[in-house]
Amino acid sequence: MNVELPFAPVDTIIRRNAGDLRVSADASKELAKRIQEHGSELAIDAAERATEDGRKTLMAEDFGVETVVDKDDLELPVAPVDRIARLEIDNRYRVSMDARVALADILEDYADNVAGAAAILARHADRRTITNDDIETYFSLFE
Repeated sequence: MNVELPFAPVDTIIRRNAGDLRVSADASKELAKRIQEHGSELAIDAAERATEDGRKTLMAEDFGVETVVDKDDLELPVAPVDRIARLEIDNRYRVSMDARVALADILEDYADNVAGAAAILARHADRRTITNDDIETYFSLFE
């Protein structure tokens, strides 16, 4: 699977949860991959809801979002999130701008939760660096 999401914003999200810990490049890469997988799954569910409503355009409410944040308040860029949303859904679907921003917001919250837990795991292991093992351990424990 080709990762559509740039690693730099993912690294920034991990760092804002890391405190004084360092972040390995592999940790950012692993989390970006996991964010993409999660976003793709959410888009599949949203497409099913849009279809049930007789629409071909995914809307923010299809992602369970009632209030859409300002995209400038997000770390994750909207364009790659749009590509993530389209990875596993039929090309006949469109993704509205509000849906893209809503999905980016959901994925950023998801990344914050994982990054916070990875920081706890790294500290527990008495390491100064968050690694991809911390990200993988999170998913093996909590998903």
